Amino acid sequence: MKEKRMNCETARNLCILSALADMGHFPTRESKREAWFLSPFRKETKASFKVSKVLNRWYDHGEGVGGNLIDLMTRITGSSVSEVLELLDEGSYSMSPAPIKATAKTKKGIIVGEVMDICQPALVQYLEHRCIPMAIARSYVKEVHFKMGNRDFFAIGLENRKGGWELRNSFQKLCSSPKAITYIKEDRKYLAVVEGMFDFLSLKAIGPAWLVDSDIVVLNSLAFANNLKGFIDGYTHCKLLLDNDGAGDSMTKSLLEQHSKFKDGRELFCGFKDLNEKLRYDHLMKIEKGVGLNHIL
Repeated sequence: MKEKRMNCETARNLCILSALADMGHFPTRESKREAWFLSPFRKETKASFKVSKVLNRWYDHGEGVGGNLIDLMTRITGSSVSEVLELLDEGSYSMSPAPIKATAKTKKGIIVGEVMDICQPALVQYLEHRCIPMAIARSYVKEVHFKMGNRDFFAIGLENRKGGWELRNSFQKLCSSPKAITYIKEDRKYLAVVEGMFDFLSLKAIGPAWLVDSDIVVLNSLAFANNLKGFIDGYTHCKLLLDNDGAGDSMTKSLLEQHSKFKDGRELFCGFKDLNEKLRYDHLMKIEKGVGLNHIL
């Protein structure tokens, strides 16, 4: 029997703290009863946004407004209540719309507006959550403001070689036309190939020794992997760093069979699904080691 769709009464009682975490917002301080955040509505340096753990309600002291999860999501996403309920119905309190929803929105057209260095606190927090150093992020990606329909959004953007943008924030995974490969070319000896934006940024953050001698291709879609043969002329070899999942395994196997210059380089993140999962694990281990050392001292 088909399950009931999300209704307002159910949605209001979903956990606000969990939804904020899904969006890349994390408390600057918290107690048993409340958590304080930098406001997701504006740029600030002192936390003024409070979530009551007891009441499961939020209040923004900077603007004197507050409410439940529906109020929060309509405010952040610019969506209507019915659209918010659809997002919630796709997967608990996750802010990530299902791929079919994102595709439907992109068909309406994404209009890219202002492109600038990353400064929005929500995007900075999202990068921190993914353990990407800001120095690396600001060297390769931008803060991109764009319009879909009559609503305005912003995201981290990686430009491709045809002038389109891969767009990521904590609740959207989109792209503007035309979609294409991103090619980071500095006339190095080797070529490294990754699947997406955060694989690329994570690779730069991990920084294996061979990377200083490598140009990088960001596929932006596995559908472009079969175009790689046109890139490998002039390189000694090409390291494939595709995800450790079924699709990545299959494409890696196919490419290794196509040309002797292709090499499987996934030993760099063996045991992890992708480069960002490896980076975040390494970051956590460094923190735990630091805490342990401080405890001993």
